Amino acid sequence: MTPRKSGHTLGVTDEAAIELALEQARLAASVGEVPVGAVVIVGDEVVAARHNERETTNDPTAHAEVLALRDAAAASGDWRLEDATLAVTLEPCPMCAGAALSARVARVVFGAYDPKAGAAATLYNLLVDPRFNHNSEVIGGVLEDECGELLSRFFSNHR
Repeated sequence: MTPRKSGHTLGVTDEAAIELALEQARLAASVGEVPVGAVVIVGDEVVAARHNERETTNDPTAHAEVLALRDAAAASGDWRLEDATLAVTLEPCPMCAGAALSARVARVVFGAYDPKAGAAATLYNLLVDPRFNHNSEVIGGVLEDECGELLSRFFSNHR
């Protein structure tokens, strides 16, 4: 796959963004969290980088994407993230896809597809549903093997 640059991430390729999200996912695994990482990029700047914290915080909404979007909104001083790319190692679930829609994220880039809860391509296509007042560009399968392997390894070690 040829790395591609978007108009929204200027100097950061989708692959580089997912690599940064993978770093966060590895941090999650190191503390016993499901290894999902997310970054928010505006222009060529990473404005937020987070990983899952549900176990650590006992918060069911502490998914990497939600935490990263919260941090990005705080950093920008605006809940509207219209120029942002959300890059995440696993296809967003319905809650996280909804959060991206609510934040008006321009692009969502993800690694592994999620056949059990994917809401950006697999089970649902919330981010491109024309019935919503906002849609995001969706790019799936970026570094899919690396992202999927990290999750598979984690779950095989925790079963």
